[in-house]
Amino acid sequence: MSAPPAFAEARNRREKARAAGLSPDYWYAVEYERRVPPGRVVEVRFWNRSIALYRDRSGDLHALENRCAHRQLKLSLGAVDGACLTCAYHGWSYDADGRLAKIPHDLFGHPMPSVRLASYPVRARYGLVWLFPGDRELAGRRHIPDIPELEGRDRWACVPLDFVWQAHHSMVIDNVSDFTHAWLHRRYRPFGDARLTRLESTDDRVRLAYETKIGMGRMSRLFVDRRRVDTSAIELCYEYPYQWSSTDDKIKHWCFPLPIDERTTRVFFLFYFESLKIPLTPMAIPRRLMTLALTLSNRWLIRPLLAQDGFAVEAEQRAWEAHADRPVPDLNPAVGQFHALTARKWEEYLTSAGGIVPSLR
Repeated sequence: MSAPPAFAEARNRREKARAAGLSPDYWYAVEYERRVPPGRVVEVRFWNRSIALYRDRSGDLHALENRCAHRQLKLSLGAVDGACLTCAYHGWSYDADGRLAKIPHDLFGHPMPSVRLASYPVRARYGLVWLFPGDRELAGRRHIPDIPELEGRDRWACVPLDFVWQAHHSMVIDNVSDFTHAWLHRRYRPFGDARLTRLESTDDRVRLAYETKIGMGRMSRLFVDRRRVDTSAIELCYEYPYQWSSTDDKIKHWCFPLPIDERTTRVFFLFYFESLKIPLTPMAIPRRLMTLALTLSNRWLIRPLLAQDGFAVEAEQRAWEAHADRPVPDLNPAVGQFHALTARKWEEYLTSAGGIVPSLR
């Protein structure tokens, strides 16, 4: 038994993927909008980096390196003061750009220290707060995924939900895209009898499709309108660093992983449906009631279903740490392509940041 290797020492795609971070040069969902009202500061984390996320009294969102330059206390322990964030200890205040703006005590004859903390671009979309932890110059060229179904007057209902799993982000991507684990979900049967029909890698995407049976569970089958939706196939994509699926362009989801550290991932899921039907009838649930229907579905069906995935990836993380040197006979060819993309993107980021890493074998 040996500990998992670091990225530079990894010998194959799997080892590299399991040691890789996610490139910070993308937008990441980090919190729900509703949890950051005006005057509130919260801590969010990205790959071992602590960030103070706050909304000022005018309602604008900001994000700063989560430490006071004086005694290094987390600024998330402090308070919002107008547009500034103030440390709880000595009252040092920082503006939205991270500049030290005010010290409330005697300076003892010293000039105001020239201090500036790192600040991060931050936006709100789809009920989530998004943060760009990487190169600020890239923030305008890289975009939060466009989900047209969730915008405009006729937008589909969507009630996001999230989990914090003690597992590496690559295990989450494997889980949500590899449909060979139907046995895990035999109680809920979200899919079954999956057969891979397409697999292609282009640029920063791995696209695949399965011929399968969607929504065959005892409860879920009552809500799926099979007269309007072809549930015999599904398309999925690992669109780095996100993942999405589509069933007949009418049942869709996005998965947004937030890598907290090497073995912890917060995962935001957005499931949305063109329509669902009233059980035991051919009638669609009225659009005005879809949010309520999805709220109940999240509680009684989707969250318990995804909790099974959480159980599995957390168990896999523990197994990986105990048996990293054991060979793994993966049968689904898509998994290797997920690993190759994850490892390549991390290698590209390290190289651009000045790191030197070995080539992927």
